[in-house]
Amino acid sequence: MAERISRLRSLVGSWDAALLVALVLVVAVGAVTVEGVASPRFWRFVTLEVIPIALIALPMTLVIVTGEIDLSVASVLGLTCTVMGQLWLWGVTSLPVLVVAGLLLGALLGAVNGLFVTVFGLPSLAVTIGTLALYRGLAYVVLGDRAVADYPPQWTAGAIGAIPGLTIPWAIIVVVVLAVAFGIVLHATPIGRGLYAMGNNAEAARFAGISVVRTKFWLFVATGAMSALAGVFWTLRYASARADNGSGLELAVVAAVLLGGVSIFGGRGGLIGVIAAVVLLGTLRNALQLAYVPANTLTIITGSLLIVSVVGPNVAGLLRERLRRRRPAATPVTQAE
Repeated sequence: MAERISRLRSLVGSWDAALLVALVLVVAVGAVTVEGVASPRFWRFVTLEVIPIALIALPMTLVIVTGEIDLSVASVLGLTCTVMGQLWLWGVTSLPVLVVAGLLLGALLGAVNGLFVTVFGLPSLAVTIGTLALYRGLAYVVLGDRAVADYPPQWTAGAIGAIPGLTIPWAIIVVVVLAVAFGIVLHATPIGRGLYAMGNNAEAARFAGISVVRTKFWLFVATGAMSALAGVFWTLRYASARADNGSGLELAVVAAVLLGGVSIFGGRGGLIGVIAAVVLLGTLRNALQLAYVPANTLTIITGSLLIVSVVGPNVAGLLRERLRRRRPAATPVTQAE
């Protein structure tokens, strides 16, 4: 009984639970103060906005758990959109072919990141800042300032079509299935335990028999492929392929992952908190947009949450350490002889 109570207290006091409480508060306050937040239409737009962020946040969680990061994800999304657009202009009109081409391109771009990080031993932060600019530049080389927007209407309708009887788009089912798959890998397999081991001490993980180089390489490949999948959804949702598609989305993704409780230094965090953070940020952003908050202010809020998610855990740790040190040491009780 005592063990069950302890687990319940741990759950209630966890960061995941705090995020869920924050989400409930945002929804409740928004429903009272902002017209439209309580409507099904609002939640449809929230879902459409968080789908590409969630798709990229899933593999990004695993990457950051290992102590690495990928800042090129939004540029991979944009380049995928432009390549799909160029293929369409060249007469490739088969949607499955365009989707497969996009996913293969994303995997290739992720492999380039993984190659530089794992084989050449370069810092992932520096590498992906470079490829962020490189891939975005290539997107402009492919299409320039043009926009390809003459896709069949049924493609867009299929991408954002609602689940029968609901207003929620069916594409969220794909996100849920992928989230379950990534969650199982991270939390219920030896691979996941190996990822946490890498994040805590890569050298010790290597001595334990974990293939650090190969695992990290394939994580970057997966991140590239999932970013491309987000690019496919983006193109179909807006029926438009442009070189600037998804610009700045990497900030929202990293903010969601770190706000979800994943340590920027690796070795800690989970997918439940990340998914809760994705929904929280999407809800907050859309509610503020309905309240006519300027776009620049929304960016400031996202950046502030990113800073809080990085600094907060360290400050909390320091406060706990100080409180622990201030507690008087227990005086040992000796029995009289």
